[in-house]
Amino acid sequence: MSALDETDRALLRALSRDARQTAGALGRKLGLSQPATWRRIKRLEEAGILKGRRLRLDPQALGFGVTVFLGVKLAAKGRVSVEDFERAVTAIPEVQVVQHVLGAYDYRLRVVARDISDFERVLRRRIMTLPGAGEVEANVLLSEERRPGPLG
Repeated sequence: MSALDETDRALLRALSRDARQTAGALGRKLGLSQPATWRRIKRLEEAGILKGRRLRLDPQALGFGVTVFLGVKLAAKGRVSVEDFERAVTAIPEVQVVQHVLGAYDYRLRVVARDISDFERVLRRRIMTLPGAGEVEANVLLSEERRPGPLG
């Protein structure tokens, strides 16, 4: 794909604010026809720049009042495969995000729970029993602001 032009960038900014907009509505905002807007969206999808449109749920509205970021260090890298750990951790419904990272920990997890007691249950019964789980560090989310991305 050739470089993004200013219209592509404006289209991506508009979609990042509200991905539910129709091609017609987007086109009117950008001074394009509906078919021209749709072609640009398809081109951005085919190039791998636009990777779908996701629904964002509000965990608190669904009864999950606590979000915790966990740093997990594998206990014995030689004895347990990374694939076994990843397979097991992704099966835990409270774990929303699993990131394999470099640094002090091997993995970073985003975990939601109803409250601190529920998080303790998830930690003790599910996360600490994972194959290879070793040292764990927890950081409780106090607040979160959504920041505009690089196209801002």
